Amino acid sequence: MKRPTIHDVAAAAGVSRGTVSRLLNGDKYVSPAARVAIERAISETGYVVNRAARSLVTQRTGSIVMVLSEPHEKLFEDPNYSTLIRVAIRMLAERDLSLVMMMAGDEGDRERVVRYVRGGHADGVLLVSTHAGDPLLDALRTGPPAVSCGAVIGRETVIPYAAADERLGARQMTGYFVAQGRKRIAMITGPMDTPGGIQRLEGFADVLGRKATKRLIAHGDWTQASGERAMLELLERAPDIDAVFVASDLMAAGALAALRSAGRRVPEDVAVGGFDDSSVAISTHPPLTTIRQPLAEMAQETIRLLLALIDGAGPVEPVILPTELVIRESA
Repeated sequence: MKRPTIHDVAAAAGVSRGTVSRLLNGDKYVSPAARVAIERAISETGYVVNRAARSLVTQRTGSIVMVLSEPHEKLFEDPNYSTLIRVAIRMLAERDLSLVMMMAGDEGDRERVVRYVRGGHADGVLLVSTHAGDPLLDALRTGPPAVSCGAVIGRETVIPYAAADERLGARQMTGYFVAQGRKRIAMITGPMDTPGGIQRLEGFADVLGRKATKRLIAHGDWTQASGERAMLELLERAPDIDAVFVASDLMAAGALAALRSAGRRVPEDVAVGGFDDSSVAISTHPPLTTIRQPLAEMAQETIRLLLALIDGAGPVEPVILPTELVIRESA
């Protein structure tokens, strides 16, 4: 069967082709009667908008590219990313926009992202887990509007973002340990070229002051395996620790595994706290005391900022959302 065209829709609706085109391109100056007739004709004919043709007129591609600056395997390991993707797809669908997912974990990936964006294939860029000094940032400077889920270190005044108050969350968890009477509190940080790595460590130090020594701090990379390695490192350095704040739930799951293998009881010997309140937090043994960051709301605000820029709404301000301590059996 021949694919229905805009001419078929116009004929079925009894209006001009130009009227149909104006409606499809979002022109509000189409009479209610014509709008009803055109929408009925579209349904009856089975007409589907040709995006390629529309983009020639509107100079829009109808797609947003989400760029995750991590190795491919992290997309499937960390449940936080699925939340961001789900919210983004839902919100963009309301605007008839598609989400394109691209990885930028190494040089080859970054080159593909740059070619795609500079080739005019996306109306906007959503950055996720971008590290300080990433060469991708300079390469995308002349591209379409870009926003970030979480601040980009060094570009906070250049790239709009929505984020949780990570320093506040770290203070909440560390203060909770102090209130419990824990004396030797350690921390496993995230990567120190990310805001989560830096700001959560800052919040930890805000509470402990001079007690936040290098001996009690180990570093991870957001993966479960890195949390396990860092916990074993801490136990070797400071076997008398009685609490550990881990900068993500996934790394905390690794820390719990290390403590079990070392014969340490949780929370009797060592209290463990995470950060995120992801699905991981309720699947660990014991369930994880953690800091809840509002991931779905962060994703919503990030998409809202990006759509505002695409629509030409002018400068937008960063959005910082509060965190919440969630107490479970691990601490």
